[in-house]
Parts: sequence; structure tokens; C-alpha cells
Amino acid sequence: MTVVTFGETALRFAPPDGRRFETAREVELRVDGMASNAAATASRLGGDAVWCSKVPDTPLGRRVVAELGEFGLETEVVWADEGRQGLTFHESAADPRADRLLQDRADTAMGTVTPADLPLDRVQDADAVFAAGSTAALSETAADTTRTVLQSAPGIRALDLDFHPDLWDVETARATFGDLFDAVDLLFASEEQAKTVFDRTGSARELVHTIASEFGFSRVVLTRSERGVVGYHDNVIHEQDAFDTDGTDAAGQHAALVGAVLERLADGAATDEALAYGAAAAALARTMPGPLTPIEAAEVDRLVADQDDRGR
Repeated sequence: MTVVTFGETALRFAPPDGRRFETAREVELRVDGMASNAAATASRLGGDAVWCSKVPDTPLGRRVVAELGEFGLETEVVWADEGRQGLTFHESAADPRADRLLQDRADTAMGTVTPADLPLDRVQDADAVFAAGSTAALSETAADTTRTVLQSAPGIRALDLDFHPDLWDVETARATFGDLFDAVDLLFASEEQAKTVFDRTGSARELVHTIASEFGFSRVVLTRSERGVVGYHDNVIHEQDAFDTDGTDAAGQHAALVGAVLERLADGAATDEALAYGAAAAALARTMPGPLTPIEAAEVDRLVADQDDRGR
């Protein structure tokens, strides 16, 4: 079973303890990319996963690849002589303040990526291929390359909306996604992003059915943070409650869920099983700080088995 993901990974700066950048004296530096973080989860759960990207040959670019390697993820990158490393700046907050995410990803190396930069032979041999909307947002070139990658995949072709208004406005995103969706079988999104991009209201059950019917997706998976996940497949709606946790950080839960679901589906699992593994991975990610967390397969297996035992 092979999962190939494609996309930009940013370096994420975050001050500790809910501080703001204007007063912080220290920051934590971590990698943060939907495609790479999902691949890392798939790899840690036993899948043969690889992250493909175009990365600047600079200390910051090398820092990204090195950290992903520390998590055991196989990387296949093209080192670029031009273009910068994408950055994000994240301030965590407790109510009544809201978290703040600032994007600094203009003129990055990944914005110039073309199909010739990528190992399309690996894409063509993969059981599942995944890309994120944040990569398509970087440039028309990156969007066209995302479409080519997905079209080249013979197995599951998956896309996450990964919509960030700092990268592009919703009208531009809708137009670009409209060109991508006919190359997508499986769509991931958070419930909030789906409502924004598709300009829809209603429950998650209504949303997955409407989106799948309108765009012809075989599967739609909507994440609902600590309320679980809802999926659609073959005219059946699947719901999976969240696992109870004493969560500390929600930064990595969505990518962890995506990676676990991809790993299970690529291995031939049914939709219900894949969503259970995704919810378990998300719960474990919430117990650890940062966007990329060292999830252990045995812990995910235990949570899913405990749920199955209670169900019986």
C-alpha cells in the first residue's frame, strides 16, 4: 500500500503560552504542511508514504526536510535555486481571544513547481495520491501542476480544501477548485471551510451529500474538530464520534485524521473503519503540542479496539 502526497510545507513560528508576537521573546519553530503532515501520519501507521515537493536549497528549506525525516517520513524533493521558503506565524489563544494565523508564502519555490519537477512514476504506482488546496493557491503554475498530479493517479485521488483566506480570496479559490474537482475522487475539508468555499449552510450530513452530488465525488469527508467526522460514500452517510481526550492543542488533528483515513482506504478498509482510525489519530494529536505529532500505531489500534468492544 503506497500513499503519495504533494504540496508545500511551511515553517511555523509560534510564541509559547498564548503570547503575542509583539511581546514574545521566544518562538517555537516547527514544520506545518497539510500534505507532509498527513503523509507522516500515514507512515507512522504502517503505510508506505512519501511526500513530494519543491524546496528552496537554503537553511530554512533544509530545516523543513530534516524535521520531516526525523519523523521517519520518506521525502522526495527537488532543490530549487530560486524562490523562498514559505512561513506561517501562529498565535494560540484561549476564549475570548481567537487563534491567529498569518501566512507569508508569496514567491516561494513551490509556486514554480511543474510536473517535470515531480516523480510522476511514483504517482502512477500509488494506491492513493493526495494534494491540498493551499498548494494550488500559490500560483496558477502550482494549481496546474496539482491538477496534473491528480490526473496521473490511477488509484484514490484525494484533495483537501485547506482554504486560507490569507492566501487567496474565496472567489478565486472556487474558480480554481472548479478546475481541479473533476480530477478528484475523495474530498476532505473541515466543516467550516466547506461552508465557506461552497457557500452552503446546513448540517454536516446535509453538506456531505450535497457536495458529493454536485461535484461527483465518490467520497466526501468533513472533519468537525472535537465533534467527530462525517463521511459520504456510495450514497451512504457515515458518522464517527470524536474520542474523548484531555486535549492540549488542536493544531495537528485535521492532518492526522486525513493521513489515517488515507492509509486505511489505500489498504482497502471500509469507510467506517477508515473514519474510526482517523478520529482516533485526531484524538491522539490533540494530546500533543504542535502541527506534527508523533502518533503511534499501537495507540490508534487500542482506541479503535476499545470502541469496537464497547459497541459489542
